[in-house]
Amino acid sequence: MRLREKRSSVMTPASAKWALPLAAVVAVLTCVWLPGVQAGVVGDFNHVERCKDSLYMGTPPRGYLSTSFTKICQRYEDKPRFVTVYDSQRHIPMYSAYTFKKSDGEKKVDFPWMFEPQLASDKSSSNMEPFPQSTSMHMNFEDTQAVLEDYADVVLYERGQLNPDEHQADPLDKASTYSLTNVVPQIREFNIGPWAEHRDLIRKRLNNYCRGKAYVVTGVTTSGHTIRRNNLDRVAVPEYLWSAYCCTEFDQNAPYFVRYKFPVFAAYGLNDRVNNHMVEVPLKNMEKFLKGRMDVDKNFQIFYSDCVPDI
Repeated sequence: MRLREKRSSVMTPASAKWALPLAAVVAVLTCVWLPGVQAGVVGDFNHVERCKDSLYMGTPPRGYLSTSFTKICQRYEDKPRFVTVYDSQRHIPMYSAYTFKKSDGEKKVDFPWMFEPQLASDKSSSNMEPFPQSTSMHMNFEDTQAVLEDYADVVLYERGQLNPDEHQADPLDKASTYSLTNVVPQIREFNIGPWAEHRDLIRKRLNNYCRGKAYVVTGVTTSGHTIRRNNLDRVAVPEYLWSAYCCTEFDQNAPYFVRYKFPVFAAYGLNDRVNNHMVEVPLKNMEKFLKGRMDVDKNFQIFYSDCVPDI
């Protein structure tokens, strides 16, 4: 995915005024003292207003064994857009979770690539920001995340979005998907072939048959391959990419070949030049497949209660 990079300004929230009614004072104090509130990097998605809205039943995937991953409430223009669990050592997201928006599938090509300031410093802006034009400034945060230079001279890989532009409709939601914390290196043939075809297949399926809100989680398994820069390992290359959706309100009159893929279904594919077709499977089948390829426990679960709605 070769995109033009341009700068844009990101507004920051105005400081609170002193003269506030009691309820507002309580709200301000809550924002000050509760960890994670109004932050990009958070300790718990539930501590941030509307951040958990990207998760089915407000619950993230469970069972990851690593304690070093960072939770990011992906904020753009002062609004939470989706969530990501990020590996600051491998410099890739482990997964992004978002709500699907009905769209025409058109990709925008004029948004700037952005980074997450709070991965570098918790005192930085809670909004994702465009990369500075001066590449020397990228050294200030490249220890904790990927930067544009990591992808600059790489011909085998494309920047693959886990929350794709094509699954969003609002221009600001689409813009927010262009953070490198939402991107993994994808083999070019996989990115423009099977992965792109599956992404569009799911877009059309959810457009046509999902009647309520659709939740999507898209993630990766890692391997021993990395993108290197200046003789240093910089960005891990996923072995597999996987994705699952959950839509509990769907068209009961849909054709059977579609209806059995609701309320929940999943898919995975090998991030390679060959043998890279996408395999669609029931959620439980994919979770079993992933348990042998990820550092997760026996209770690994992508959606709360496997996307089975409470009766």
